[in-house]
Parts: sequence; structure tokens; C-alpha cells
Amino acid sequence: MLVKAYAKINLGLRVLKKRSDGFHDIETIFHRINLFDELTIEPAESSISVSSNDKTLPVDERNLCWKAVELLRAELGTSHGASIHLQKAIPVGAGLGGGSSDAAAVLNTLPGLWSIPVDASTLTGIALAVGSDVPFFLHNKSAYAEGRGERLNFVRLSLPYAVLVVTPHLRVSTAWAYGELSKQRRIPAHRTPFYDGATCTVGTVSSLMENDFESVVFAAYPEIADIKRKLLEHGGVYALLSGSGSSVFGLFHDEGSAHKAADLFSPKYFVSVTPPHFIPGL
Repeated sequence: MLVKAYAKINLGLRVLKKRSDGFHDIETIFHRINLFDELTIEPAESSISVSSNDKTLPVDERNLCWKAVELLRAELGTSHGASIHLQKAIPVGAGLGGGSSDAAAVLNTLPGLWSIPVDASTLTGIALAVGSDVPFFLHNKSAYAEGRGERLNFVRLSLPYAVLVVTPHLRVSTAWAYGELSKQRRIPAHRTPFYDGATCTVGTVSSLMENDFESVVFAAYPEIADIKRKLLEHGGVYALLSGSGSSVFGLFHDEGSAHKAADLFSPKYFVSVTPPHFIPGL
């Protein structure tokens, strides 16, 4: 079966307190863009195999798709395996959630190929064991996320901006970014949520355009800060680091303006443009 695994951006990202389990509480809005990997997933008798067009990607038990298969079959009590080919388009380690989206696609697809039913809550639990943001990718909507990113309030957010994503050839370690942020600042005792639990519309976008990781990432990687500056100088209404980077996205009034700005960054950087009001799969 051939399936698409879409990338995401973070419309706003706050890092809150560090938890007793070593993770951090966060507040963010996950939103998909028109950039996706294609996965060919086939059932196998008992073995697990992963291959990819991206030769830098691990294709053993370190791969999140491999991990998803292992956890799924352990939970379902089956010895079935899977053969997975990843046709990567989403840059790796860029704050766009490609690996998590791929793993979620595997979890959504394999039970049907194995002819073993699984309920939504069980699948969500497996997804969380694979990675904090994997549960989001099981669904097809934007989501306000709290906790590790697993407490999700799904919303149908139709963003009336074209989204230009620019990714330099840099990888920012998420663990490093959290560590630097913890060292360099104190977490405020209270912060007013940037989402009121009832609405999520374009009218709230201006209040979402903050990412706590920018302070540490921009200081360590001036090239990433420069991308944000150029996005704003060349027509971007807003621009923000996605996740802990290295990707930066800009919101533009129309697709033409986004493509014009994209030409300034390509071919030096990877670029991707999503049209306004994009809904994955349509």
C-alpha cells in the first residue's frame, strides 16, 4: 500500500516546565503543510525491513517506522512483520516531524494489512511510545497540543496564508535545544495560554508567532536567524522557527508571493510552498 505522510509546522511553541519523567511540558499548534514522504508498506511473514532513498537515514531499529512495527505487533500479540520503503521528501532533523509522520502512517496502515483490528486508544498509546508528537499524525486535522505534545485538541484550521518553508543544510539537536533553553532562562511561573480552547482562527495567528527555541537556536546558528529575517524582508507577513529547527517558515498573503520569495532561497536551501487553505489529501 502506498501512503502519504505529511510534514507539520508549529504555529507557536512554548516550552514550559520540565517534568519528573525528563520531558518538558509544551504548548503549541501543530499544522500540516503540503510536503510529504511516500511510504510503500507491505505485510511480511515475520521480518521487519526498512529501506529509503535517503542514504543518511538509519534503516534499522533506530528508525521510528521500525520501532512502530515492533511496538504494534507486541501490543497486538502477533508475529507478523512488514516491509517498508520510505521515499523521503521531508528533510530529516528539520523540525517538520517527518519521522513521526512516517511512523504514524505505519501504525494507521499495518493493522488493516494484517487483518487485525485495533481501537483508537490503543493505537494512540503505541504512537506515544514511539514519540511525543506521533499521536498527532494519526489524525488529519490541526491540533492544539499540551503536555509532551500528546494532549491534543483537534481543530479544522484553514490557514488563509501560503506557507513557505526554508530548510538549510543544518540539523539542530532537539535534546541540545532543550538543554540550552533550560540553562539560559527561568520558566515563568504562569503564562497566559495562546489558545482559548474554543477557537483557532487566523485572527489568532499574530499571537501564535512566538517560539521559545528561537533565542538559543538563532544565537548558535546565525544562518537560521538570517533566513527568518529575509522571509520578513521579502513579503512574509509572519515568520517563525518550526519546532527546534532548522526549518523556518513564512506566511504570505498569496501563493505567488511565496513562490517569488522561494526563488531567493533556492537552490541553496530546500524550499516548499503550501497554498492557502490547504487540507492534506485533498
